[in-house]
Amino acid sequence: MGTTSGDDPAVDPGPPQMTSSARAPVGPDRPTAPTRPPAQVRALGVAVEAWGRSAGGATRRDDLPWRSTRDAWAVLVSETLAQQTQLSRVVPAYHRFLASFPTASSCAAAPLGDVLRAWEGMGYNRRARNLHLAATALVERHDGQVPDDLAALLDLPGVGPYTARAVLAFAFERDVGVVDTNAGRVLARGVAGQPVRPAEAQGLVDTMVPPGQGWSFGQALLDLGATVCTIRAPDCRACPLRRRCRWALAGRPDPDPARGSAGVSVTQSRFAGSDRQGRGRLVTALRAGPVSPDAIAVAAGWADDPARAERVLRTLEAEGLVVRHSDGTARLP
Repeated sequence: MGTTSGDDPAVDPGPPQMTSSARAPVGPDRPTAPTRPPAQVRALGVAVEAWGRSAGGATRRDDLPWRSTRDAWAVLVSETLAQQTQLSRVVPAYHRFLASFPTASSCAAAPLGDVLRAWEGMGYNRRARNLHLAATALVERHDGQVPDDLAALLDLPGVGPYTARAVLAFAFERDVGVVDTNAGRVLARGVAGQPVRPAEAQGLVDTMVPPGQGWSFGQALLDLGATVCTIRAPDCRACPLRRRCRWALAGRPDPDPARGSAGVSVTQSRFAGSDRQGRGRLVTALRAGPVSPDAIAVAAGWADDPARAERVLRTLEAEGLVVRHSDGTARLP
């Protein structure tokens, strides 16, 4: 994704006006900040949504294939694939997965092993298992259809608050806000000027949604965080909120309010040499076929530590990602 220019004053609501009411602090040493009146929060949302359309397309990233559909299953698949994964890897996987499983019913009818094979290259294989479980639940509870209901979505395996609201906004065009790591940075820096709790972040973003524009606003907010309000080098001059961003107006002081704020992801532990790497290697080997007991350590990349390989394999088995035969041979379900 590339940064874009946001110097059009028509999409900027102007300088901030503060009120004296205060919110509860996020931490014991975090001072409270004055809240914005709801009208100001809504004005920020209007500016974000207008910025999203100002490049001439429906969104700043019309090239993302899931933005051209309102099929709720496809949206759910895209959101599950995109969790903790670079979009450059998600796009081909999205096409490949939907070619194999175009509906929830087709996914539910397939063995989990087939779903794991279609998930190849994406990592975090529990996501594939959860998507398979969600598809099964959709068939059992909703005739294979993704429901247009927050509580019903949250009741699906592996579906959390962000994914549920993303399906509502991006498949059903409901006026609900979405808070992922990109949106969380914008909310903490630009709207609140300090870290916010999950309920506070959700309240802010829901207030920001312009009526009837839940889809376009949500896409714009995610794009703003991904391309402008980035982690290490935010391009404040290109931001449609630049005149009202509390963090920018304060001179971008440390600590960055996005750190520790709701929705903002934390740095992953080192992958190389980790159990996660061994898990991935094992599942990759199992995609090609069963693995005998004497080959498990080599498949995990720990030929000199078979006890570790066995321990990791047992966690995969406990999670339902691996089946063991009586002779110890492992295979996908």
